[in-house]
Amino acid sequence: MQIILIPGRLAKARTVTFSPRLLVLIGLLCLTLASAMAASMYWMLMREAARIETVFPSVFAVSVQKKDEERARAFVQQNLNAMAVKLGEMQAQLTRLDALGEHLSARAGLKPQEFNFSERPGLGGASPTLMPPQNLTMVELNERLQGLTRDVESRSDMLGVLEARLFEEAIRKKLRPTLMPVSAPYNASGFGMRIDPITGQRAMHEGIDFLAERGTAIHAAADGVVSFAGYHQQYGYMVDVDHGNDLVTRYAHCAKLFVKEGDIVQRGLKLALVGSTGRSTGPHLHFEVRYKGVPQNPMRFLAKSGGQSVASRDATASAQR
Repeated sequence: MQIILIPGRLAKARTVTFSPRLLVLIGLLCLTLASAMAASMYWMLMREAARIETVFPSVFAVSVQKKDEERARAFVQQNLNAMAVKLGEMQAQLTRLDALGEHLSARAGLKPQEFNFSERPGLGGASPTLMPPQNLTMVELNERLQGLTRDVESRSDMLGVLEARLFEEAIRKKLRPTLMPVSAPYNASGFGMRIDPITGQRAMHEGIDFLAERGTAIHAAADGVVSFAGYHQQYGYMVDVDHGNDLVTRYAHCAKLFVKEGDIVQRGLKLALVGSTGRSTGPHLHFEVRYKGVPQNPMRFLAKSGGQSVASRDATASAQR
């Protein structure tokens, strides 16, 4: 193989001759250099790959750990928000229970120092020695809050029922004729069989006669509605008050009436004045209590108030104020 070289400054060309053996040596040398370069590049790539494989797992692990921490933080925050809402609801329910308890204790006649809802109950005990105390888990704390919420709601419902019962009982008491209808030191004739003062015969007296001066105020023994107000041949001017539940009171032999049929009267309201109209021998109040039309002994009802009249009731109320 010949190679002709023609330099720029030389006018004469040169000829270089390569023998087949020299060409083989040159080819082997080039192949060796190429293999060496390829091996070098492979080694460099493997070392870089090893470094990347070492760094990448740590970066990936840090990223995964951060995501787990963020998820855990979000989960805890959600639970805290839910518990905060429950605590707010329980606080509102406890406030309502405090107000309801104070209202019921006042209605039941309890003194504030005897039944104080705003103070915590006295609780305590020695610290456990055999088993150390343990903190509640998030799940246990949530279960306790849910159970406490149910208990508060249950007690609230029970206090509500108790309030309704007390209210009904208060209404029933107001509808029971327990207030003395007139201020009188004693009654002249009680309930039951007696000698009739006009005929002189033995007869049933269906009420109580209270001796009082003419013009003395007559008051309603309980709340109710006036079912009759007018003149009766035997009772004279009289007033019937319907208290519901088939219970009626009658005020007879009045001199003057201040109510009419259909009027709603309250306990202690002035209905009439004492007189001697109708079948009567002198000024007095004939007072009856009838249940389903059957006369009852008025003292069974009046005795429950201790014989308290309107005047004594007002005096007691003024003294309490």
